[in-house]
Amino acid sequence: MKSLIIVISLLAMLLIAPFLIPVPDLADTVNPRTLADNDSMFAEINNIDIHYKISGEGYPLIILLHGFGASTFSWREVMEPLSEEFTVVAFDRPGFGLTYRPIGEELKDFNPYSLEGQVELTALLIQYFGFEKAILIGNSAGGLTALETALKYPDKVLGLVLVDAAIYTANADSFLFKILASTSQGRYIGPLVTRAFLGKSRDLLNLAWYDTSKLTPDILEGYEKPLKADNWDRALWELTLARKPYDYSRIPMISVPSLVITGDNDKIVPVEDSVRLAKELPLAQLSIIPYTGHLPHEESPGKFLEIVMPFLRSLATMD
Repeated sequence: MKSLIIVISLLAMLLIAPFLIPVPDLADTVNPRTLADNDSMFAEINNIDIHYKISGEGYPLIILLHGFGASTFSWREVMEPLSEEFTVVAFDRPGFGLTYRPIGEELKDFNPYSLEGQVELTALLIQYFGFEKAILIGNSAGGLTALETALKYPDKVLGLVLVDAAIYTANADSFLFKILASTSQGRYIGPLVTRAFLGKSRDLLNLAWYDTSKLTPDILEGYEKPLKADNWDRALWELTLARKPYDYSRIPMISVPSLVITGDNDKIVPVEDSVRLAKELPLAQLSIIPYTGHLPHEESPGKFLEIVMPFLRSLATMD
Protein backbone atom coordinates (compact mmCIF):
# COMPACT_ATOMS: atom_id res chain seq x y z
CA MET A 1 0.00 0.00 0.00
CA LYS A 2 2.82 2.36 0.90
CA SER A 3 4.53 1.68 -2.45
CA LEU A 4 1.29 2.44 -4.29
CA ILE A 5 0.97 5.77 -2.50
CA ILE A 6 4.55 6.66 -3.46
CA VAL A 7 3.91 5.78 -7.12
CA ILE A 8 0.70 7.82 -7.18
CA SER A 9 2.48 10.76 -5.56
CA LEU A 10 5.28 10.63 -8.11
CA LEU A 11 2.83 10.49 -11.00
CA ALA A 12 0.88 13.40 -9.59
CA MET A 13 4.11 15.38 -9.28
CA LEU A 14 5.05 14.66 -12.90
CA LEU A 15 1.60 15.68 -14.12
CA ILE A 16 1.22 18.82 -12.03
CA ALA A 17 4.75 20.14 -11.48
CA PRO A 18 5.25 21.53 -15.03
CA PHE A 19 2.17 23.73 -14.60
CA LEU A 20 3.75 25.23 -11.48
CA ILE A 21 6.64 26.56 -13.53
CA PRO A 22 5.91 30.19 -14.42
CA VAL A 23 5.94 31.01 -18.13
CA PRO A 24 5.54 34.80 -18.07
CA ASP A 25 5.35 36.89 -21.21
CA LEU A 26 8.68 38.22 -22.37
CA ALA A 27 9.54 41.71 -21.20
CA ASP A 28 10.64 44.52 -23.51
CA THR A 29 9.20 43.07 -26.72
CA VAL A 30 7.34 45.31 -29.17
CA ASN A 31 5.01 45.25 -32.14
CA PRO A 32 7.17 43.98 -35.04
CA ARG A 33 6.20 46.94 -37.22
CA THR A 34 8.15 49.23 -34.89
CA LEU A 35 11.30 47.29 -35.79
CA ALA A 36 10.87 47.82 -39.54
CA ASP A 37 13.71 49.05 -41.76
CA ASN A 38 13.41 51.92 -44.21
CA ASP A 39 12.78 49.47 -47.06
CA SER A 40 10.37 47.24 -45.13
CA MET A 41 6.93 46.58 -46.59
CA PHE A 42 3.89 44.75 -45.20
CA ALA A 43 1.12 42.80 -46.91
CA GLU A 44 -2.09 41.50 -45.33
CA ILE A 45 -2.43 37.88 -46.52
CA ASN A 46 -4.97 35.55 -44.89
CA ASN A 47 -5.16 37.97 -41.95
CA ILE A 48 -1.39 37.69 -41.43
CA ASP A 49 0.70 40.87 -41.57
CA ILE A 50 3.56 39.65 -43.76
CA HIS A 51 6.83 41.58 -43.67
CA TYR A 52 8.70 41.66 -46.96
CA LYS A 53 11.27 43.54 -49.02
CA ILE A 54 11.06 43.98 -52.77
CA SER A 55 13.57 45.14 -55.33
CA GLY A 56 13.81 45.23 -59.13
CA GLU A 57 11.26 45.32 -61.94
CA GLY A 58 12.35 42.51 -64.23
CA TYR A 59 10.86 39.15 -65.14
CA PRO A 60 10.39 36.61 -63.68
CA LEU A 61 9.49 37.05 -60.03
CA ILE A 62 12.02 35.54 -57.61
CA ILE A 63 10.78 34.69 -54.10
CA LEU A 64 13.40 34.14 -51.41
CA LEU A 65 12.50 31.77 -48.54
CA HIS A 66 14.85 31.93 -45.55
CA GLY A 67 15.64 29.13 -43.13
CA PHE A 68 14.92 28.42 -39.46
CA GLY A 69 15.85 31.29 -37.15
CA ALA A 70 16.55 33.65 -40.06
CA SER A 71 14.61 36.41 -41.82
CA THR A 72 14.80 38.69 -44.85
CA PHE A 73 18.14 39.77 -43.38
CA SER A 74 19.60 36.47 -44.58
CA TRP A 75 19.37 37.60 -48.23
CA ARG A 76 21.08 40.99 -47.80
CA GLU A 77 24.17 40.05 -49.85
CA VAL A 78 22.37 38.73 -52.93
CA MET A 79 19.07 40.56 -53.18
CA GLU A 80 20.37 43.67 -54.92
CA PRO A 81 22.47 41.79 -57.51
CA LEU A 82 19.51 39.53 -58.30
CA SER A 83 17.21 42.53 -58.66
CA GLU A 84 19.34 44.01 -61.43
CA GLU A 85 17.63 41.53 -63.77
CA PHE A 86 14.58 40.21 -61.91
CA THR A 87 11.83 41.27 -59.53
CA VAL A 88 12.98 39.91 -56.17
CA VAL A 89 10.90 39.49 -53.01
CA ALA A 90 12.21 38.27 -49.67
CA PHE A 91 9.60 37.76 -46.96
CA ASP A 92 9.67 36.66 -43.34
CA ARG A 93 8.09 33.24 -43.07
CA PRO A 94 5.51 33.11 -40.23
CA GLY A 95 7.26 32.55 -36.93
CA PHE A 96 10.29 34.63 -37.91
CA GLY A 97 11.45 38.15 -38.63
CA LEU A 98 8.89 40.94 -38.47
CA THR A 99 5.87 39.02 -39.77
CA TYR A 100 2.96 39.09 -37.31
CA ARG A 101 2.81 36.09 -34.97
CA PRO A 102 -0.72 34.88 -34.25
CA ILE A 103 -1.18 32.61 -31.23
CA GLY A 104 -4.01 30.80 -29.44
CA GLU A 105 -7.48 31.25 -30.91
CA GLU A 106 -6.04 33.17 -33.85
CA LEU A 107 -4.82 29.83 -35.24
CA LYS A 108 -8.24 28.21 -35.27
CA ASP A 109 -9.11 28.93 -38.90
CA PHE A 110 -5.65 29.11 -40.46
CA ASN A 111 -2.30 27.98 -39.09
CA PRO A 112 0.52 29.86 -40.87
CA TYR A 113 3.14 27.86 -38.98
CA SER A 114 2.25 24.56 -40.62
CA LEU A 115 3.93 23.54 -43.87
CA GLU A 116 0.53 23.72 -45.54
CA GLY A 117 0.01 27.25 -44.25
CA GLN A 118 3.42 28.43 -45.39
CA VAL A 119 2.86 26.94 -48.84
CA GLU A 120 -0.51 28.67 -49.10
CA LEU A 121 1.00 32.03 -48.16
CA THR A 122 3.81 31.60 -50.68
CA ALA A 123 1.32 30.88 -53.47
CA LEU A 124 -0.84 33.85 -52.46
CA LEU A 125 2.19 36.15 -52.45
CA ILE A 126 2.92 35.26 -56.08
CA GLN A 127 -0.61 36.40 -56.90
CA TYR A 128 -0.31 39.45 -54.64
CA PHE A 129 2.66 40.77 -56.63
CA GLY A 130 0.78 40.34 -59.90
CA PHE A 131 2.64 37.34 -61.31
CA GLU A 132 1.33 33.99 -62.49
CA LYS A 133 4.57 32.15 -61.72
CA ALA A 134 7.73 32.57 -59.68
CA ILE A 135 11.11 30.99 -59.17
CA LEU A 136 11.47 29.95 -55.54
CA ILE A 137 14.86 30.10 -53.84
CA GLY A 138 14.70 28.36 -50.47
CA ASN A 139 17.42 27.92 -47.87
CA SER A 140 17.29 25.20 -45.22
CA ALA A 141 13.69 24.89 -43.95
CA GLY A 142 12.69 27.44 -46.59
CA GLY A 143 13.77 24.83 -49.13
CA LEU A 144 11.11 22.47 -47.82
CA THR A 145 8.46 25.18 -48.26
CA ALA A 146 9.68 25.80 -51.81
CA LEU A 147 9.66 22.09 -52.64
CA GLU A 148 6.14 21.57 -51.30
CA THR A 149 4.86 24.67 -53.12
CA ALA A 150 6.12 23.17 -56.39
CA LEU A 151 4.26 19.95 -55.56
CA LYS A 152 0.97 21.59 -54.63
CA TYR A 153 1.05 24.46 -57.15
CA PRO A 154 3.15 23.26 -60.11
CA ASP A 155 1.49 25.84 -62.38
CA LYS A 156 2.79 28.66 -60.15
CA VAL A 157 6.42 27.55 -59.91
CA LEU A 158 8.77 28.21 -62.81
CA GLY A 159 11.80 26.69 -61.12
CA LEU A 160 13.48 25.88 -57.80
CA VAL A 161 16.80 26.77 -56.24
CA LEU A 162 17.25 24.66 -53.11
CA VAL A 163 20.10 25.91 -50.93
CA ASP A 164 21.26 23.46 -48.26
CA ALA A 165 17.61 22.44 -48.12
CA ALA A 166 16.46 20.70 -44.94
CA ILE A 167 14.35 18.01 -46.61
CA TYR A 168 15.46 14.70 -45.16
CA THR A 169 16.10 16.11 -41.68
CA ALA A 170 12.46 17.16 -41.28
CA ASN A 171 11.65 14.18 -39.03
CA ALA A 172 14.82 14.19 -36.94
CA ASP A 173 13.12 15.09 -33.65
CA SER A 174 14.66 14.04 -30.37
CA PHE A 175 12.89 11.82 -27.85
CA LEU A 176 12.67 14.77 -25.45
CA PHE A 177 10.96 16.93 -28.06
CA LYS A 178 8.42 14.20 -28.80
CA ILE A 179 7.54 14.09 -25.12
CA LEU A 180 7.23 17.87 -24.93
CA ALA A 181 5.05 18.03 -28.02
CA SER A 182 2.74 15.17 -27.08
CA THR A 183 1.72 16.22 -23.57
CA SER A 184 -0.14 19.26 -22.28
CA GLN A 185 2.59 19.68 -19.66
CA GLY A 186 5.27 19.77 -22.32
CA ARG A 187 3.32 22.15 -24.54
CA TYR A 188 2.84 24.49 -21.59
CA ILE A 189 6.55 24.93 -20.93
CA GLY A 190 7.49 24.87 -24.64
CA PRO A 191 8.12 28.63 -24.91
CA LEU A 192 10.83 28.27 -22.26
CA VAL A 193 12.54 25.73 -24.52
CA THR A 194 12.48 28.08 -27.52
CA ARG A 195 13.82 30.95 -25.41
CA ALA A 196 16.78 28.82 -24.32
CA PHE A 197 17.40 27.57 -27.87
CA LEU A 198 17.38 30.86 -29.78
CA GLY A 199 18.94 32.70 -26.87
CA LYS A 200 22.24 31.27 -28.11
CA SER A 201 22.26 32.99 -31.49
CA ARG A 202 26.04 33.16 -31.69
CA ASP A 203 26.37 29.40 -31.13
CA LEU A 204 23.85 28.70 -33.91
CA LEU A 205 25.62 31.02 -36.35
CA ASN A 206 28.97 29.44 -35.51
CA LEU A 207 27.43 26.12 -36.50
CA ALA A 208 26.00 27.56 -39.73
CA TRP A 209 29.21 29.22 -40.99
CA TYR A 210 32.40 27.55 -42.13
CA ASP A 211 34.61 30.61 -41.60
CA THR A 212 33.32 32.09 -38.35
CA SER A 213 35.81 34.96 -38.58
CA LYS A 214 33.37 36.48 -41.10
CA LEU A 215 30.70 36.81 -38.43
CA THR A 216 30.63 40.51 -37.61
CA PRO A 217 28.71 42.23 -34.79
CA ASP A 218 26.34 43.61 -37.47
CA ILE A 219 25.45 40.10 -38.60
CA LEU A 220 24.78 38.96 -35.05
CA GLU A 221 22.63 42.05 -34.45
CA GLY A 222 20.68 41.37 -37.66
CA TYR A 223 19.83 37.88 -36.51
CA GLU A 224 18.92 38.94 -32.98
CA LYS A 225 16.69 41.88 -33.96
CA PRO A 226 13.51 39.76 -34.48
CA LEU A 227 13.87 38.49 -30.90
CA LYS A 228 12.56 41.89 -29.85
CA ALA A 229 9.19 41.22 -31.54
CA ASP A 230 6.08 40.31 -29.52
CA ASN A 231 5.42 36.59 -29.03
CA TRP A 232 8.48 35.37 -30.94
CA ASP A 233 8.98 32.57 -28.41
CA ARG A 234 5.37 31.35 -28.40
CA ALA A 235 5.13 31.55 -32.18
CA LEU A 236 8.32 29.54 -32.59
CA TRP A 237 6.88 26.88 -30.33
CA GLU A 238 3.66 26.82 -32.37
CA LEU A 239 5.77 26.36 -35.51
CA THR A 240 7.62 23.50 -33.85
CA LEU A 241 4.36 21.83 -32.81
CA ALA A 242 3.00 22.15 -36.36
CA ARG A 243 5.74 19.93 -37.81
CA LYS A 244 4.64 16.68 -39.41
CA PRO A 245 6.48 13.77 -41.03
CA TYR A 246 7.30 14.54 -44.65
CA ASP A 247 6.54 12.19 -47.53
CA TYR A 248 9.81 12.07 -49.47
CA SER A 249 8.39 9.62 -52.00
CA ARG A 250 6.66 12.51 -53.81
CA ILE A 251 9.89 14.32 -54.67
CA PRO A 252 10.27 12.56 -58.08
CA MET A 253 6.85 14.01 -59.02
CA ILE A 254 8.31 17.54 -59.24
CA SER A 255 8.67 18.42 -62.89
CA VAL A 256 10.20 21.92 -62.78
CA PRO A 257 13.90 22.63 -63.42
CA SER A 258 15.79 22.67 -60.15
CA LEU A 259 19.20 23.75 -58.93
CA VAL A 260 20.47 22.16 -55.72
CA ILE A 261 23.26 24.07 -53.96
CA THR A 262 25.17 23.15 -50.82
CA GLY A 263 28.22 24.35 -48.96
CA ASP A 264 30.82 21.61 -48.73
CA ASN A 265 31.17 22.15 -44.97
CA ASP A 266 27.51 22.25 -43.95
CA LYS A 267 27.28 21.05 -40.33
CA ILE A 268 23.47 21.33 -40.22
CA VAL A 269 22.27 19.61 -43.39
CA PRO A 270 24.76 16.95 -44.55
CA VAL A 271 26.14 17.40 -48.05
CA GLU A 272 24.93 13.85 -48.74
CA ASP A 273 21.35 15.06 -48.32
CA SER A 274 21.77 17.63 -51.09
CA VAL A 275 23.39 15.01 -53.33
CA ARG A 276 20.43 12.71 -52.69
CA LEU A 277 17.94 15.51 -53.39
CA ALA A 278 19.58 16.33 -56.72
CA LYS A 279 19.36 12.66 -57.70
CA GLU A 280 15.69 12.30 -56.72
CA LEU A 281 14.52 15.47 -58.47
CA PRO A 282 13.97 14.59 -62.16
CA LEU A 283 15.23 17.91 -63.61
CA ALA A 284 17.94 18.88 -61.13
CA GLN A 285 21.56 19.89 -61.26
CA LEU A 286 23.91 20.04 -58.27
CA SER A 287 26.54 22.59 -57.26
CA ILE A 288 28.80 22.30 -54.22
CA ILE A 289 30.48 25.50 -53.02
CA PRO A 290 33.87 24.96 -51.36
CA TYR A 291 34.92 26.41 -48.01
CA THR A 292 31.31 27.22 -47.18
CA GLY A 293 28.78 26.19 -44.55
CA HIS A 294 24.99 26.16 -44.32
CA LEU A 295 24.45 29.68 -45.70
CA PRO A 296 26.23 30.01 -49.07
CA HIS A 297 24.26 33.14 -50.00
CA GLU A 298 25.69 34.86 -46.91
CA GLU A 299 29.13 33.34 -46.57
CA SER A 300 30.04 33.01 -50.28
CA PRO A 301 27.63 35.36 -52.09
CA GLY A 302 29.89 35.89 -55.10
CA LYS A 303 30.17 32.19 -55.83
CA PHE A 304 26.48 31.74 -55.07
CA LEU A 305 25.50 34.35 -57.67
CA GLU A 306 27.96 32.93 -60.18
CA ILE A 307 26.10 29.61 -59.98
CA VAL A 308 22.54 30.91 -59.67
CA MET A 309 22.39 33.69 -62.26
CA PRO A 310 22.85 31.51 -65.39
CA PHE A 311 20.19 29.12 -64.10
CA LEU A 312 17.71 31.95 -63.49
CA ARG A 313 18.38 33.45 -66.93
CA SER A 314 17.75 30.09 -68.57
CA LEU A 315 14.35 29.86 -66.88
CA ALA A 316 13.43 33.41 -67.88
CA THR A 317 13.87 32.53 -71.56
CA MET A 318 11.99 29.23 -71.27
CA ASP A 319 8.66 30.58 -70.06
